[in-house]
Order: sequence, then C-alpha cells, then structure tokens
Amino acid sequence: MNPRKKPKFLRSSAHAYKRIGMKWRKPRGVHSKLRRKEKGKGFHPNVGWGAPKSLRGLHPSGFEEILVSNLKQLEKINSQKQAVKISHTVGNKKRLLILKKADEMKIRVLNK
Repeated sequence: MNPRKKPKFLRSSAHAYKRIGMKWRKPRGVHSKLRRKEKGKGFHPNVGWGAPKSLRGLHPSGFEEILVSNLKQLEKINSQKQAVKISHTVGNKKRLLILKKADEMKIRVLNK
C-alpha cells in the first residue's frame, strides 16, 4: 500500500465552526490565507497528492472491488487480487448462498 500519508484537506475555518463541516470546499475569499496558500494554513488538494497508478481504485485492504449480484458472477473472481461486494439489491436468501459459496472458494467479502 501507499506508505505516504495524505493530509486531511479541510475547509477553511472548519475547526472553528461546527456548522461548516469537515468537507473540502475551495476557498474563494479575497483575503483568504488558504487560497493564497500561505504556510501553516492548511493543504490544498492537487495533482501531486494523487496515489500511484497501481493503487488507484483499490479497496484499503489492497483488493480490487468487484460487485456481485448472483452465484454465476462469483465464479469469475480471482481470490488473490479481487474481493467481492454483494449488491444491495440482493435479498437475504441469495445473500446467504453467495456468502456460503464465497467461503468455500476462499474469496473475501467486503460487506458481510
């Protein structure tokens, strides 16, 4: 996995006000220190913070996520590189069958 940690990209003044929230928003103020990228005022998300190409789109566990909605799709999974996410439209009965089959095939299920 990526050894380099990315900083939390916080909205300007997010730490000061509960109503603002911790989600990133581009600073647009004329006098904004964060927009001017002054030292010590927080980080801007940009291209340089991107993950290596080999790690992009992977689950934090290091597996590639594959969406599965029936048993036939489960047979095409490579258990070494891929992990399964069961579709939310699958009912309880079929979900149990998929979980049982995945356990037999030693495939990791991300949303048990």
